[in-house]
Amino acid sequence: MARNLNRPLRGLLLLVVCSMMLASCAPTVAAPAVVEPTDTEVAVVEETPVEATETSAEPVKEMNGFSITDALGRTIEFDQTPQRMAMAGKAAIMVVDAIYLFPDSVDHMVGMPEVIQGSGNFAEAIDPTYSTKTIFAKDVGPEQIAAVQPDVVVLKSSVQESLGNPLEELGIPVVYLDFETPDQYQRDLATLGKLFQDQESTDKLVAYYQAAVDRVAQPLAGLADADKPSVLVLYYSESDGEVAFNVPPLGWMQTILVEMAGGIPAWQDAQLGNGWSKVNFEQIAAWNPDQVYVISYFSNADEVVAGLQGNSEWQALQAVQDGQIYSFPADYYSWDQPDVRWILGLNWLATKIHPEVFSDLDAMQVARDFYSDLYGLDDAAFDTYIAPNLRGDLP
Repeated sequence: MARNLNRPLRGLLLLVVCSMMLASCAPTVAAPAVVEPTDTEVAVVEETPVEATETSAEPVKEMNGFSITDALGRTIEFDQTPQRMAMAGKAAIMVVDAIYLFPDSVDHMVGMPEVIQGSGNFAEAIDPTYSTKTIFAKDVGPEQIAAVQPDVVVLKSSVQESLGNPLEELGIPVVYLDFETPDQYQRDLATLGKLFQDQESTDKLVAYYQAAVDRVAQPLAGLADADKPSVLVLYYSESDGEVAFNVPPLGWMQTILVEMAGGIPAWQDAQLGNGWSKVNFEQIAAWNPDQVYVISYFSNADEVVAGLQGNSEWQALQAVQDGQIYSFPADYYSWDQPDVRWILGLNWLATKIHPEVFSDLDAMQVARDFYSDLYGLDDAAFDTYIAPNLRGDLP
């Protein structure tokens, strides 16, 4: 009886032992490892759009993505800040000088036009990497620009049809700027600031130009037309021995500067074209302005004025008789143009048109401050790079 009772017990014990042995031979399953996300995985997660719900925050935007509106009112989308920028086309030198106002531009510009207007190369003087950039000819084509592999090309809006459209057909983003009037200057500087993602520099530049405009506008506020002299701006040119004098359209920077500085453009009632309009001496004599300002982009305006002062025909003009004929200042570029230097032209012009109002305004000091504040050139650099190129009726 006892033997019969122990047999089932032995069987039960054998079954338990076998189960334990089988368990010890089975493969061990490790707990899931914790995998740290890589940089790439993080970027993918951040770029995944998030559905907006009533309780969710704003949809997640693509990393570094932004958009800008250019001078033609077009919206251009960028995934990130462009690293390679090119400029080209007619009048692009005005844009180049403005782009150099942004510190990061030196590292991003890979192609640009030759920026010479009769007196040296300003870009070469301020850009230590200038020799590494591709310099485009005036008649550069879209394929040559595309060869430098730009992320974006900045152009004047006037060359959209001839150069901008072909570039966009090649798949290259184009941003258009005007830089023709003071108002456009503020707007286009803000556009460049967005392109470089540099709001700090934008704010500084906009504040600088506004303060310089206010320095002239506030003392002249409320000035009656009767107290404004008649002013004539003449662009002197010479081709194949033929001399010509030209006046600007009413909407151009030269005319605007005269008005902002408290003068009345003598040519305001003339029939003008879309560009410089040639005028003869009979017309100049008929205007007989109180003051004359001579501009010369490719020759020395001081020499032109000296020649006119000695000309018996011109000596009949009231402005010449009163010693009120001046050569417009310039350094690398003339200060009358819609280049960054137009603000220097405005301040200088105010001291000539209304010397009694601006007797404490030193145009040379304004120029030194301009190059120091906007381009980081101290007095020594100014004396080395700017002063040797100065010309025009400056103290």
